[in-house]
Amino acid sequence: MARNPFNTVQIAQRVAQRVTLFSLALIFFAVLTCAQPATASSGQELFSNHCAGCHVNGGNIIRRGRTLKLAALKRNGLDNPSAIAQIAREGIGQMTGYGDALGENGDQLVAEWIWAQAQKAWIQG
Repeated sequence: MARNPFNTVQIAQRVAQRVTLFSLALIFFAVLTCAQPATASSGQELFSNHCAGCHVNGGNIIRRGRTLKLAALKRNGLDNPSAIAQIAREGIGQMTGYGDALGENGDQLVAEWIWAQAQKAWIQG
């Protein structure tokens, strides 16, 4: 009878160890990624995560007149990043505030990004 040069039990154990180590590394990376404070994000990331659902490309799917376009911002007295940050933090009308979700200084980051996009008519690039 021919002897098998490969010990399948040892090979299976090595594979299982490597899969376990790889899985633990992935979990560790995922925890680190999720644990990052909102202030580490850019205004664009915060907007994408918390605002873009209703304000796609600076529009507004709930109330057409409450867009983030430059003319609408000025018409509604939101003609600077500080005013936009206050709305992002505290909310207005049907929109609830996102202060907790945006994190420390997140309201200012997203407001500055919104203001910059409004200046460029929401044309990316």
